Amino acid sequence: MKILSVVGTRPNFMKVAPIIKALDRKRPLFQHTLVHTGQHYDERMSASFFEDLKMPKPDFELGVGSGSHAQQTAAVMTKIEPVLLGIMPDLVIVVGDVNSTLACALTARKLNLTVAHVEAGLRSFDMTMPEEINRLCTDTISDILFTTDVLANENLYREGAAKDKVHFVGNVMIDSLLSQIKVAERLAFHNTLGVQPGSYATLTLHRPSNVDDATKLTEIIDTISAAMPDILVVFPIHPRTRKRVDEFGLTGRFTDSPAKPGIFLVEPLGYLEFLSLNQRARLVLTDSGGLQEETTILGIPCVTLRENTERPITVTDGTNRLAGTTRSGIMSAIKEALSSKTGSARHPEKWDGHAAERIVDVIVEQFLQL
Repeated sequence: MKILSVVGTRPNFMKVAPIIKALDRKRPLFQHTLVHTGQHYDERMSASFFEDLKMPKPDFELGVGSGSHAQQTAAVMTKIEPVLLGIMPDLVIVVGDVNSTLACALTARKLNLTVAHVEAGLRSFDMTMPEEINRLCTDTISDILFTTDVLANENLYREGAAKDKVHFVGNVMIDSLLSQIKVAERLAFHNTLGVQPGSYATLTLHRPSNVDDATKLTEIIDTISAAMPDILVVFPIHPRTRKRVDEFGLTGRFTDSPAKPGIFLVEPLGYLEFLSLNQRARLVLTDSGGLQEETTILGIPCVTLRENTERPITVTDGTNRLAGTTRSGIMSAIKEALSSKTGSARHPEKWDGHAAERIVDVIVEQFLQL
């Protein structure tokens, strides 16, 4: 059986890596092709993830790069079509909610190929988010819907998805985390920065709604600094965010040494480096979806700097707090998080490191009748 899977951004790598390993364990039933669209084009932000996750090199690299949503989606569709026509896979696996996800799903379905969507059913109910549009459209046209939690199932059923299309398998991101957690622990990346476990927080910011507006980005940075005046905040800064910080003249708001309290900028980190850093953090602040999930399993308090989340299970069954982006909301959420204990044992159902195996079991059952 010929299976083609697609990655475009770093979170995609963490989702596809365990699926590839699970397929490999079923050799020679499957012939697998990996396509990297190049939606994340920074070498530091992509290459290290392949190495850290022990992923094979892509069979095809499309080199799409940056552009508007329309330009990027169109470029992926144009470049993936000849690959699909040349291989004509029995199944195309897309993951997550980025432009590459929707573009590949659309192209495959128009070629009458079968499409499976991993992380189906996640909803923020915010149609101003490009990712929400990608999720809705991808789920609508996909033949197989693999979900991470029961709330995602409910979303799909409410939208009219046939129950035999929906398969609750768990979270493949957590498969990657649990497979690498001991390696990250031995790495002890906090020592590289010369900081003590539990004495620092980590921060990620990359969403356009947070970083492209000078007033909002300034308020978020100043609020975090004011809320934790005695705590170091390690900020591996996304290239997009770095550009905005320079453009808005905000470089003076950061500390110049990890030995001082304040927000300390570092270059983007590899998967294992950042996982290692988060393992020993007192608190994680983020506008990322994946970190809400990872901190839930790590038992580390998380403050999400957004008005909504497509992963509400991390709030009800995890360590996540939805802060919004106002000063009062962020201050309140940080205060609450700092007063909570690390090491929470709560986690959602089936977030146990075996989601990819369940996905492959469904594929075997549906396609090979074994």
